Amino acid sequence: MRIVVILLLLANVALFALTRLDAYSGGEGQRLSEQVQPDKIKLLTAQEVAALGPAKAAALADVCIEWGPLGEAERNRALAELAPLGIAQLVSQRRVDADGYIVTLPGFASRAAAERRIAELRARNVNDLSVVDLGRGQFAISLGIFRTEAAANGRADALAQQGVAGTRVAPRAAGAAQTILVIRDPPQAVVAKLRDLAPAYPGTEIRVGACERPA
Repeated sequence: MRIVVILLLLANVALFALTRLDAYSGGEGQRLSEQVQPDKIKLLTAQEVAALGPAKAAALADVCIEWGPLGEAERNRALAELAPLGIAQLVSQRRVDADGYIVTLPGFASRAAAERRIAELRARNVNDLSVVDLGRGQFAISLGIFRTEAAANGRADALAQQGVAGTRVAPRAAGAAQTILVIRDPPQAVVAKLRDLAPAYPGTEIRVGACERPA
């Protein structure tokens, strides 16, 4: 019985030795051919990343989604809606000079009067509202900021169909600023959430691309 056990052990040792010799028989050239080939790795440009679309881009590393531009009230509301996702460490903000057009509802002699009108409008499912101080004791309600006059007029027409009369479309005041939210390497759930939120923020857009490198 001892002889049988010894023979089995010797057979196992011989098999292990043959296996190791076979692994090394290919030489250095074979091992290198099995490695990742750096010459076949391609870095995507921002345009190529954007062409992938938000869903595929979200699976890549070092990819950013930009959402905006957002006014102050919009920015606060957007951050509050993103807060439950727990991505504060992924979000940064970039200030941009205001341009485009604003839709307003003017004619309020006090902030309180404008706030009361906002409450009435929200009860009618009109969103994207904030108070604008025009100076000299005059206030207006902002109903959205848009990059083009056509988009602003479209918002005014939609509001008229909801029974909101008296809106005005005008160029943005010089010196105002807006915010772009930048989300680095967003999970797929965040991409889906942004798609759901964007329609409630007229005049904003979602852009996907390579993250900007620090200066």
